[in-house]
Amino acid sequence: MDLDPVSTKFILHWGEMGSRWGVSRTVSQIHGLLYLADRPLNAEEIADTLAIARSNVSTSLKDLQSRGLAQIVHIIGDRRDHFTTVKDAFEFFSAVVEDRKRREIDPMLAVLRDCAAQSDDKTPAAVKMQIKSTLEFLEIMTGWYSKMRELPPKTLLTLMKMGNKVQSLLKRVA
Repeated sequence: MDLDPVSTKFILHWGEMGSRWGVSRTVSQIHGLLYLADRPLNAEEIADTLAIARSNVSTSLKDLQSRGLAQIVHIIGDRRDHFTTVKDAFEFFSAVVEDRKRREIDPMLAVLRDCAAQSDDKTPAAVKMQIKSTLEFLEIMTGWYSKMRELPPKTLLTLMKMGNKVQSLLKRVA
């Protein structure tokens, strides 16, 4: 698969952004390629297109699958696995947020809850207060996030588009 200059620029930037988000550059570049591709790609095509080792492609595809960002597709007459990704930007970013919550926020909540439960007379009051306030904030945020995830995507997008109106309304209430 030959890449045009715009696709190349996008994939390279996608790789840079991924590395800033804690995902390897190669994993992100593969995701960027799948995101732009007009058909499912097999691992050999991915390796050839991005000029990376086949073994690196396999490892990266497993990582993308574990994050819910790549899916296997079977093609009639071809025994190889082909891969695709979600093309809808809303679905993609929702999957990224859900993955980050699962990998980063949920473990932090578990540690904060554990710390709060284990604090005793030896724990300084300032430490208890900081842990408690952080725990309360994250529980509010994850509760809000869970409620927002229950909304149909169309409704959530409408709410997001209403940002300025909601802000104005909240200023009047506050």
